[in-house]
Amino acid sequence: MGKRRRLAQSAQPRKPARQQSRSNSSSASGKAKKPGSASATTAKQQQKAGPAPQQHAEPVIPFSPEDKILLVGDGDLSFGASLVEHHYCADVTATVLEKSPEELAEKYPQASENIAKIEAEGGSRVLFGVDGMTMKPFVDNKKKGKEGGGGVGIMDRIIFNFPHVGGKSTDVNRQVRYNQELLVAFFGRALLSLAPGGSIIVTLFEGEPYTLWNVRDLARHSGLQVERSFKFHASAYPGYHHARTLGAVRNKNGEIGGGWKGEDRAARSYVFVRRDDEPRPTVQHGKKRVRAQDSDSSDDD
Repeated sequence: MGKRRRLAQSAQPRKPARQQSRSNSSSASGKAKKPGSASATTAKQQQKAGPAPQQHAEPVIPFSPEDKILLVGDGDLSFGASLVEHHYCADVTATVLEKSPEELAEKYPQASENIAKIEAEGGSRVLFGVDGMTMKPFVDNKKKGKEGGGGVGIMDRIIFNFPHVGGKSTDVNRQVRYNQELLVAFFGRALLSLAPGGSIIVTLFEGEPYTLWNVRDLARHSGLQVERSFKFHASAYPGYHHARTLGAVRNKNGEIGGGWKGEDRAARSYVFVRRDDEPRPTVQHGKKRVRAQDSDSSDDD
């Protein structure tokens, strides 16, 4: 009987042992709960959720209202009209290849209205019969220019939106070569009219065949460097409509409309400056626009 009692007592756990066990378990759990574990969990949740959605950046406007602006191949002149009427540009020279207002209106019926908008204020003008490959320089003859020609260029911004030679050939390689020749000749003539610190802006659709033109390389070989590029937003220019080289598209009833709209296609503008020039920043509404450093990778979206 005494033996059974002793066995039963020895089978029961001792209180100090239980306290020590509790102490060990609490210390073990204390080691498991490291400081900052809650924040670590939150960080993991944020990583799973992904980065916070970014707000859409405002469209880049690569000119100031005070700039002297030359538009080359402005089609139906709706871009020039938007610059004057909505961006309050006071010194715009819009040029077209067509030789007269009548010829232009026959190709683009809305052109007459846009001419009136551009010339309404008196400080801007429209010039006809101007070929971007052979155009005469816009210069101040009292000063000597870097490229020769007897004068310093006076245009702060020279813009050529969607240059294209038209349907000269159905062969893709030939079309690419023709358009490259157009751009090389344009760069050479534009440099003569470019003011010190000014920039040349070329806008192209994204994707092939336009990427095959290698506009960056063509500009480099012409003595220019890429300052930056950015997405072209047609909506930033109220009233602007992409004008096709062949003229206004008409349906089978002779009415204007139909076909694809250039305003809906993705496009990119490339800003070029002289290789040895210090570009002047554009100013919008009294604020200086921040420019990226000269680099091919300094593209703004």
